[in-house]
Amino acid sequence: MPSVLPSGTPAARLPGHIAIIMDGNGRWAQQRRRPRMIGHRAGARAVNRTIDFCLENGICGLTLFAFSSENWGRPKEEVDALMKLFLGALDREVDELHRRGVRVRFIGDRTRFGKGILERMARSEQRTLDNTAMTLTIAASYGGRQDIAHAARALAEQVVAGTLTLDQIDEQALARHVALADLPPPDLFIRTGGDTRISNFLLWQLAYTELWFTDVLWPDFDAGVLQQAMDDYCRRERRFGLTSAQITAAATETAIP
Repeated sequence: MPSVLPSGTPAARLPGHIAIIMDGNGRWAQQRRRPRMIGHRAGARAVNRTIDFCLENGICGLTLFAFSSENWGRPKEEVDALMKLFLGALDREVDELHRRGVRVRFIGDRTRFGKGILERMARSEQRTLDNTAMTLTIAASYGGRQDIAHAARALAEQVVAGTLTLDQIDEQALARHVALADLPPPDLFIRTGGDTRISNFLLWQLAYTELWFTDVLWPDFDAGVLQQAMDDYCRRERRFGLTSAQITAAATETAIP
């Protein structure tokens, strides 16, 4: 595979952590006059292509929005089929991910999942716990507001228990309790399918993430589209509230031996 870097771009400019909303499976199937589940199965192949790309290019974090807390409101037959597809993917893919050094983890509210899925999720996390090539996070039954509320409740419980005072509650304290607290925030957010919103995904974590949207439907997402996202990301200047002059000065100071 060719380098994902535009000409003259240092490797340090590549995103270390990518978060993706995988949108468009149903529309992809409808365009072909096929059942929606055919689109979801095709979308699973796009997941494998994305994992391959990240591993081949040294991207150490990939977070995928697989099933939102709001998706439980979809027709029961579709939810049931998605759970069956989820079970099958866990059974098929974890051995290969483990062989390739991928750590698998899940974020979201697990209370609504059945016993079979819960057991497989726990088994996948435990088996791959010590892998270091890449962390693959699957957001399932996840919502960004739910995530922040859970973190706030954890802090409130500490205050009630007397292990935390009110004046100790700040951004850093809350950040330690949201999902992905042990990982750097995503550098790049990608959404496929044409919609230009983040749809309650990682609301806290995406505060300074670069956003990239494409009309490509998720089952058609491949290395070529990812290349476009990488090229665009590498051309951007990430200032984090500072000025361009400050960023340039800091980079110059870092480069001086």
